[in-house]
Amino acid sequence: MRVRTRQHQSGIALIIVLLVIVVLGILAGGFAYSMKVETTLARHATFNTDLDWAGRSGVEVAKWVLAQGLAGPQGPVGSFKREWGDFGLTNDILAAVDLKNYEMGDARLSIDIKDLDRKFNINVADEIILRQAMTLIGVDAAASSTIIGSILDWRDPDSNTHLSGTESEYYETLDPPYFAKDGPIDDLSELLLIRGVTPAMYWGSTGGGMAPVLNRPVTGLKSHFDEPTYEVGLVDLFTPISSRFINLNTASATVLQLCHPNLSYEAAQGIIASRGGLDGVDGSGDDLPFRSPQELLTRPIPGLPPEAAQALAARSTVRSFCSEVHISVDMRGTTREYIAILRRNGPRDIQTLNLHWK
Repeated sequence: MRVRTRQHQSGIALIIVLLVIVVLGILAGGFAYSMKVETTLARHATFNTDLDWAGRSGVEVAKWVLAQGLAGPQGPVGSFKREWGDFGLTNDILAAVDLKNYEMGDARLSIDIKDLDRKFNINVADEIILRQAMTLIGVDAAASSTIIGSILDWRDPDSNTHLSGTESEYYETLDPPYFAKDGPIDDLSELLLIRGVTPAMYWGSTGGGMAPVLNRPVTGLKSHFDEPTYEVGLVDLFTPISSRFINLNTASATVLQLCHPNLSYEAAQGIIASRGGLDGVDGSGDDLPFRSPQELLTRPIPGLPPEAAQALAARSTVRSFCSEVHISVDMRGTTREYIAILRRNGPRDIQTLNLHWK
């Protein structure tokens, strides 16, 4: 009996020792992780000033690129052929510049310039444009009226409700409550605050994590878990900062379709093929960018109705005024991304509208 008691006590002692080892291991792991975080923060603090200057220098490089983009025989005409686009630099002056691997002292920069005028400005989109956007996204007709009216109410400075729209009285009943902005949209993600807009409508096929980014329940008309993934999202069509017109030489086929309900996808692709030259591909050496929106009325574009061409010409430009610049800075293993919004008024007048890092 004594032998069994001793064995039992030895088993308990072994279990206690194992538990102590596990607890100490967890504590040691937590300490190591916290030290890693502290070390990372200390490294970031050490390089903070250098990273900021590298990021600002990247903005100046982007400004130089945008200024050089106005040189050449095409003058101020903005297109994929002569500038950065999504296909890399193709302008003769800039062809040797590697913006994806730009060295500056101890820092290595990756600079990505996106033309904001390739999308429609959400702050000037009227009911016709918004309704066409809902159609292109594939939003149910019953929900479209509420979303359109709510967007208009969010932007306008008064508290008068549009037909099927929404003012602050509705948003104050939510948890957490908030007010309708009654002012211009500064960041496109504000659309997620507007009644009826769901992450699926906002992100489209790009996904974006499909989660509300503002730490609040979705203010939709139905659960967003029941929705399909739309091929096109609001982020594909709109931007909060740009000129009042879309760049005919850089806009996607879907953005072109925003301007008239009778502008089919095939006709929009015909516009892109026309500006793409003989091979019909943007960014190649034989591109034929539009030099004026009125060329839509004279170029032979299959399936483009005259009324759609007129409407598109009235809402188009051939210049790129505003750009979003993403600058990824790597300094001895410490990385940071800077985002700048630039407006190009001329080769000697390029404004920084906004600069922040994340």
